[in-house]
Amino acid sequence: MYLLFDILSTVLSFYSFALIAYILMSWFPGARESSFGKILTNICEPYLEPFRKIIPPLGMIDISPIVAILVLRFASDGIWVLYGFLT
Repeated sequence: MYLLFDILSTVLSFYSFALIAYILMSWFPGARESSFGKILTNICEPYLEPFRKIIPPLGMIDISPIVAILVLRFASDGIWVLYGFLT
C-alpha cells in the first residue's frame, strides 16, 4: 500500500515540476513553440484551464498557475494524510 501512495506522490511532484517548467517557458520567446514546449502545453493546459476560468489575471500577471501548483501540493500532502488514516 505504501508503494502505491509513494508512486502517486511522485507523479504529482513530477507534474508540478512540469508546470513550473511550462511557466518558465513563457519568459523565453518561442520556447512554447518548440517540440518540448508543445508536449508541455498538451500536458499542462488541460489542468490549468479550470484555474484560469476561476482566477482572473492581475494585469499582465497570471496567478492561476501558482494556485494550481498549491493545489497539487495540498493533494500530495493529503495523500500521506490518507495513508496515515489507512494504516
